[in-house]
Amino acid sequence: MVSFAPSPPVDPIDPVMQARRELRRRAHSERDRFMASEAAAAAQADLAGHLRRVLAQLEPHQLGLYWPLRSEFNAVVACFGDSALESVPWALPYARRSAGEMHYRAWDRREPGLHDECGIPSAEGPLVVPDVVLVPCLGFTRSGYRLGYGGGYYDRWLAVHPQVTSIGVAWAGGELSDADLAAQAHDHPLTVIVTERGVV
Repeated sequence: MVSFAPSPPVDPIDPVMQARRELRRRAHSERDRFMASEAAAAAQADLAGHLRRVLAQLEPHQLGLYWPLRSEFNAVVACFGDSALESVPWALPYARRSAGEMHYRAWDRREPGLHDECGIPSAEGPLVVPDVVLVPCLGFTRSGYRLGYGGGYYDRWLAVHPQVTSIGVAWAGGELSDADLAAQAHDHPLTVIVTERGVV
């Protein structure tokens, strides 16, 4: 009888996926540590100021925001304090895990009572397509690419809506080199990135 040695186990995750997973783990840890530091309060005020100035220049007709999670910058609070945005309609993204897609829903600015399929607070209004959207970043490169959470929802939405101005919102400590975050075919570059140090 001929016996065959068992085949070695195959890792279903390719090296690029493994590298990005490690980048996300490190970025989450560093961002959490930064937000617990004494520098966080001043950084939040600085980022809010830069973001408001960018939005004032863009004059959006409808603004897509995001509900902040964990140590993300709270763009909702920053925009609530901007009188120039009082008359601008707002929207929140709604991710459908089952379909792998995301859309925006009009938001009345009240605390959301609805969660999307990823468990993130969202809105119950009709579907809309904002002309300017804010995109949270775990990390970013100066060439405009974003390290997100791995779901690809923003990349797919932006690919379908190339006319939309996308503003990455990040902490400066999340900056990565192009070598660390090599762009993949599915990655969609952001129009501009804003941090507490200014516009990238």
